[in-house]
Amino acid sequence: MQYISTRDGAARFTASQAITQGLASDGGLLTPFYIPKLPGKALEDLKDMAYQHRAVYIMKQFLEEFSVKELTDFAAAAYGPEKFDTPAVAPVHTLDGTTHCLELWHGPTCAFKDMALQMLPHLLTASLVKTEEFKTVCILVATSGDTGKGALEGFKNVPKTRILVFYPKDGVSQVQQLQMITQEGDNVGVAAVVGNFDDAQTGVKRLFSDEALREELARKGYFFSSANSINWGRVLPQIVYYVSAYCDLLRDGAIEPGQSINVCVPTGNFGNILAAYYAREMGVPIQKLICASNQNDVLTDFIRTGIYDRNRTFYHTMSPSMDILISSNLERLLLSLTQDVEEVKGYMEQLNATGRYEVSDRVKGKLQKLFYGYCCDDKETQAVIGRVYRQHDYLIDPHTAVAFSALEQYRKETEDNTPCVVVSTASPFKFCDSVLGALGAETIAEGLDALDQLSQLTGLPAPAPLAGLRDKAVRFTQTVEKDHMVDAVRSMLV
Repeated sequence: MQYISTRDGAARFTASQAITQGLASDGGLLTPFYIPKLPGKALEDLKDMAYQHRAVYIMKQFLEEFSVKELTDFAAAAYGPEKFDTPAVAPVHTLDGTTHCLELWHGPTCAFKDMALQMLPHLLTASLVKTEEFKTVCILVATSGDTGKGALEGFKNVPKTRILVFYPKDGVSQVQQLQMITQEGDNVGVAAVVGNFDDAQTGVKRLFSDEALREELARKGYFFSSANSINWGRVLPQIVYYVSAYCDLLRDGAIEPGQSINVCVPTGNFGNILAAYYAREMGVPIQKLICASNQNDVLTDFIRTGIYDRNRTFYHTMSPSMDILISSNLERLLLSLTQDVEEVKGYMEQLNATGRYEVSDRVKGKLQKLFYGYCCDDKETQAVIGRVYRQHDYLIDPHTAVAFSALEQYRKETEDNTPCVVVSTASPFKFCDSVLGALGAETIAEGLDALDQLSQLTGLPAPAPLAGLRDKAVRFTQTVEKDHMVDAVRSMLV
């Protein structure tokens, strides 16, 4: 399996090179040259396997230079009982005969990013050995809320790594911020950026492309890589849970062999729904991909019109991990739809120069054949949290609520009642104030006391990693302007 840049098909890379580099030097995203197909009986064979074994089977299709034993060891370490609070790892909760919720928040940071970021450190450190890279890898991360903590926890005290996370000042929930600024580990750093997530993400990409900075760090024994979903090592483990969800439904008799399902995903940077697309390309019978956005509806408009335009108002919402106007992983989908790196490169140049681009009618047709896009505001988000809780006695966070809203809109528009997997991306306890408000609480406790209030109201225990934040000391208080993020890098690596 070889990998290419989304902007240059000439250079070829191994999987370990792609994972080590994180981002191509031309600014493109390193992507498999092709998506392998699952053998005919694979889903039937996988349905009775544990999640860890499913992970090994799927990832091996893309990681030819990694042995089965390596991947088995990685999966056992990443998804074992000391990391996840359920043996199922990513359980499917059925709400009714056609609606199922894929819970991706049972890991150490209570968000779906754990599914990839518990695996990535193993893939990266093994890749460093395979590529004979002896410098220390400096991992730069821009986060809209959950990636930061997931990456910090995953890479905490991992040898030959340093990790620096940038998050938008005042742009994440209080719990998300506390998770990051109290992070333990000798090799970690955290800085707030004055601006929004797009500013942080653009700043990280700028650091990656700064040749003088790369040379400076190389002299000190460092090189850059990424733990954002621009790194293929982040996207690959996400494919696994879509395959796993289908296998669970098959195993439990919720669907028949070969029966199609739809998938509805709350979407910001497009990595999560892209993984569902890749699972479909591998042969999982996914019929429609429903892309759910909050008030930052750039993806909804793109799917409906073929025009990507980030020149619009940026909204801070109660689903902050989706407060994004530049969805980086969309570039990988464009390569799959166009099969033309020059066309993709042209779109990205237009985006960089003007903030917008319009795909061809051919590409738009392919896009709209598979994808539906919907959005909702905070008022509707809270209404959905309350409605799902009353109707199904099931508590969801604001991001998951955006997905349920999108599914409701899709079913009303299309009258399609195909069984659907709604992706639940975070524990509701990470967003206590929004969830409590949705359940009718008139006054909301301050800080972490809101965890207890939500627990008392619902009878559900707060996840241990969140309850444990009370005992953590704040370690990181640095704030930087978006044009001075390099200062945080230099201060960490002196």
